[in-house]
Amino acid sequence: MKKVFFTVMLVIGAVAMSEAQEVSKNAIGIRTGDGDGFGTEISYQRALSDNNRLEIDLGYESGDNFDGFKATGLYQWMWNIEGGFNWYAGAGGGLGTISLDDDFPGRNNFDDDSETFIFAAGQVGIEYNFDIPLLLSLDVRPEFYFGDFRDGNDLDIALGIRYQF
Repeated sequence: MKKVFFTVMLVIGAVAMSEAQEVSKNAIGIRTGDGDGFGTEISYQRALSDNNRLEIDLGYESGDNFDGFKATGLYQWMWNIEGGFNWYAGAGGGLGTISLDDDFPGRNNFDDDSETFIFAAGQVGIEYNFDIPLLLSLDVRPEFYFGDFRDGNDLDIALGIRYQF
């Protein structure tokens, strides 16, 4: 009986001590980072519940010999660290297109080429929710590509700055 009482008191204490996160329903801004080239994305986040949200990014990526566009969708889970600090993890995917320059190293036919690709992605990050409607985040997003030229994986590290409303 003492074990049951102790367990019930522990659960009640944990629930009472937990803080509810104050997450805005919507946030829009930019996410800029480094993958194969320098990439910038327009980022939109939509809260689905107190600790889940959907993030949709539309990005442009440029390198020495290529230009590409991609759209990413991620489902994220959030956990409060303390105060305005949260950490989050998510999974999703997307699709994109890439245009290759004719003098790309290792290309046999030396023709301009383009392709459409799909990818799977994960994401882990930390964010700070200011008292003003500003959200700063730093995250890591491993991406796994499925295409002819764009095949394999990439690690994208990015800083996000979003306006919350």
